[in-house]
Amino acid sequence: MRTERALDRRGSVLVVDDEEGVRDSIRLILEDNCDILEARDGARAIEILQSHDVDIVMLDQRMPGESGMTILPRIRALDPTIVVILATAVRDVRTAVEAMRLGAYDYRVKPFEVDDILLLVQRALEKRALERQVLRLGSTPDGGDFEARAGTFHDMVGRHPAMARIYQLIVQIAETPTTVLITGESGTGKELVARAIHQRSAGAGRPFVAVNVAAIPDSLMESELFGHEKGAFTGAHARKLGKFELAHGGTIFLDEIGSLRLELQAKLLRALQEREIERLGGLRPQPIDVRVVAATNVNLRQAVRDRAFREDLYYRLNVVPVHVPPLRERREDIPFLVEHFVRRVARECRRRIDGVSAGALEVLTRYDWPGNVRELENVIHRAVVLAGGPVVMLRDVPPEVAMPETASALTEETGLPLREACDQFERQYVLRVLERVQWNVSRAARLLGVHRNTVLTKLSVWGIHRPA
Repeated sequence: MRTERALDRRGSVLVVDDEEGVRDSIRLILEDNCDILEARDGARAIEILQSHDVDIVMLDQRMPGESGMTILPRIRALDPTIVVILATAVRDVRTAVEAMRLGAYDYRVKPFEVDDILLLVQRALEKRALERQVLRLGSTPDGGDFEARAGTFHDMVGRHPAMARIYQLIVQIAETPTTVLITGESGTGKELVARAIHQRSAGAGRPFVAVNVAAIPDSLMESELFGHEKGAFTGAHARKLGKFELAHGGTIFLDEIGSLRLELQAKLLRALQEREIERLGGLRPQPIDVRVVAATNVNLRQAVRDRAFREDLYYRLNVVPVHVPPLRERREDIPFLVEHFVRRVARECRRRIDGVSAGALEVLTRYDWPGNVRELENVIHRAVVLAGGPVVMLRDVPPEVAMPETASALTEETGLPLREACDQFERQYVLRVLERVQWNVSRAARLLGVHRNTVLTKLSVWGIHRPA
């Protein structure tokens, strides 16, 4: 007997299964609350996704032609926010784990329970609704709205699922006073996350005070954070308010918090617990109303184990953790970042730059970016300033970025195998010739002394597409 359960929001569901009976069953369960689309194989599913706005894909694992596990990454590539639920007739833990690794939202074994499917689709639609809320965020006074075309949110750029989760988390926690700990490698944009939290908070009109803990000498840190009274020490000629008092009503951002010495960690812990600070030389505590956001590029858990960081302070800071992934883990965002920085730098430097060549974009996307977004921004700035025309070309990209393996091999004892070095050089040389002849493959082949098909084959092996 079917149990009635209304879904909160009508959504669109694509059912991909070669069995008509399964498609009919899911249609009967969901058609009162969802628009149902159907496909009997993966190829047809991709066609539908390219022409329809779909919230959820119910994807069968075993089908004629490509399997569901093969289709799953292609669906995620089309739109990483689509919720994919993998279905199979056989319970297999390894399949479930692999499906989750490839980006599936959930995994179900046939036959389905009606209430189970209704509840699962309800949760999936709630997830999509939150993501769409992030994408629809209205303009704010600081200009921090999400621009779907460029994939920007409060100056953060990216459409990778990890970035979408960060945007969602910011929306969820911004209006609460919760303490946040942002982790990530140097240059990933941790301060941008902190500023976005502040800009969406109730204290957005109040101060945002950023403190780089590692940049302040230990002898001055206590005074910088908590202030001092006149005569508290030699040279204290007047009362000075610390960063906490200056941030009253707003947000204090403590960057590189792992560098704070242990005795000051105790004072910071007290400030977080008691919501008050005491100036150096002061006789009474001062109440504070400050939201604390901290950031670190080191493993604080390991620092706690090494007794270099207080465990109680770690838990006080790590109420809501936010991890910002390195650029090498979200390479699909690099073209958006490149476009963003090119437009901004060209505007600031009053240069007419219309875009980036395919060869330049290919090496920029392939590079690992140890300095992350900050390093990419610096490279783009230099390339825009030095570009000899309206397009940033491969020749404008620094050699250490264009051929990182070869460049590092020249400075390391281990070196790079000759074959790999030759492959790197060949790739760069072919791309430079193609750029010089505006990607006329026949003309480039004549200059290179090879057949046209040889050039096309190499481009295919390298995964490089001719510009449109």
